[in-house]
Amino acid sequence: MQWRDEYEKWLANDVLEASLKAKLHVEKDEKVLEDSFYRDMEFGTAGMRGVLGAGTNRMNIYTIRKASEGLARYVAENGEEAKKRGVVIAYDCRHMSTEFAYESARVLGYHGIKSYVFETLRPTPELSYAVRFLNTFSGIVITASHNPAEYNGYKVYGEDGGQMPPHGADAVTRYIDAIDDIFAVQVADKDALIADGMLDVISEKVDTPYLEDVKTVIVNNDLVEKHGKDLKIVFTPLHGTGGMLGLKALKSVGFTNVIQVAEQFEPDPNFTTVKSPNPENREAFEVAIGYGEKYDADLLVGTDPDADRLGVVIRTKSGKYDVLSGNQIGALILHYLLKQKQAQNELPKNAAVLKSIVTSDLGTLIAKHFDVEMIEVLTGFKFIAEQIHNFETTGSHTYEFGYEESNGFMVKPFTRDKDAIQALLAICEVTLDSKQAGKTLAEDLEEIYEQFGYFKEDLVSLTMSGKDGSEQISNIMKSFRESMPAELGGEKIAKVEDYQLSERHYLDNDKKETIDMSKSNVIKCFLEDGSWFCLRPSGTEPKIKFYFSIKGETEAAATEKLERVREGLLKIVEK
Repeated sequence: MQWRDEYEKWLANDVLEASLKAKLHVEKDEKVLEDSFYRDMEFGTAGMRGVLGAGTNRMNIYTIRKASEGLARYVAENGEEAKKRGVVIAYDCRHMSTEFAYESARVLGYHGIKSYVFETLRPTPELSYAVRFLNTFSGIVITASHNPAEYNGYKVYGEDGGQMPPHGADAVTRYIDAIDDIFAVQVADKDALIADGMLDVISEKVDTPYLEDVKTVIVNNDLVEKHGKDLKIVFTPLHGTGGMLGLKALKSVGFTNVIQVAEQFEPDPNFTTVKSPNPENREAFEVAIGYGEKYDADLLVGTDPDADRLGVVIRTKSGKYDVLSGNQIGALILHYLLKQKQAQNELPKNAAVLKSIVTSDLGTLIAKHFDVEMIEVLTGFKFIAEQIHNFETTGSHTYEFGYEESNGFMVKPFTRDKDAIQALLAICEVTLDSKQAGKTLAEDLEEIYEQFGYFKEDLVSLTMSGKDGSEQISNIMKSFRESMPAELGGEKIAKVEDYQLSERHYLDNDKKETIDMSKSNVIKCFLEDGSWFCLRPSGTEPKIKFYFSIKGETEAAATEKLERVREGLLKIVEK
């Protein structure tokens, strides 16, 4: 695409929305304009996500309409019954989220497709639940998850409530790519759709059954009913959607001693009190930690803006508060769930746990200890949802838990996406169990490390925006495929898994095996002791991510090895 030609086309278009045209007139930065127009907004593995603004590579009503047109054609392709079942739409607190939700419904309505739009903000996991509860053919959620305030996004869900699987997403993408004129997408009148019953604005219709199902996440009901009030919890939704349902869920099972972070409880599209509303990072918890210290809290919890990710802060041996990683949270919940179910004789012989390929192998060792199978999937919770569907279809396994290192957890499969409301209850129960035993979560985690080995994980994420950045990311992946180093940081590389080539390569004997997974642009390298690092371009952001999972006999040994391997990899990347 010749970006300047496209820019001039937008600028000269009479139907271009006035505020977008005004932004184009005042923007003089050539790099910004090039990035806005050098390509079409990419519909990736989970939809699309990007910076708000004017242009083909920006989130605006026209790129939203184009994506919705692609989805509408896909729904129509599946017949009248699919159109009648329709699409349910949720949205978070971000700028333009409400407008994008109704623009999507207007496009669908033009094609005679029924839509349901939540009257106010709702978490992403409730959208997943709503698809199943309302038996719609598809779902849309308008959110940019934990990204900064200038972003928004558009995620599409399949009829099982999971993010749309590859065959559906590919079909939607083909329809989107076939649209030549982004301004020619037709929309119906919102009020007319409502009057005709083609657009239902829904309120608490889904909230009540969802919250009832969330209660079933609790494993030891007696413990929580009797002692839940004794756990002092600081809760922040980080200005997003998690506050209302999160608070109701906690109190409904017995966690009534909840201290709300007042400055962050009301929705705020600017996320005024945080640099980035990402509960994986300590910076997002600075205000909550102040509350924790003031009230001597047992646990600090936070949900990201669309409440699909959960962050957890615990008190360390020194008395200070420390943010747990997604791998650590997952290990604590998994160990507790399997231990409790085994003690209650409720752990089936075909039990299975699911995790992504970039999630720590600590969970694999925990599952093995309880004689539970760990199944790995590609990054993205839709692949976990896909496996659950396979379990239900074949009866091969019973789902026990699924998680990703990026703070995404799902205890029960009544949703088919990561669910911070479920995880909120789960980690509170784990903490309460620990407190009743006279311990802390920090001590529980230390015991897990002592039993299964010390794991140190890290994630380095490099943002490479624009056309040049996209080329840099491609060059990095190409370089590693063409010239894989024999060692890194003094550690020999024993095995390489390339998920784009579907190939596992043992470097010692040059043996190669086929990887039975969908193709994905990911390279994972294993050291001789099973430690690994991984290269993965993001499917929704202009980033390349480097994951590390390093095992050692002691915490110090694991930390030292991690530093060497990380430094070695980043030196190669810099070249």
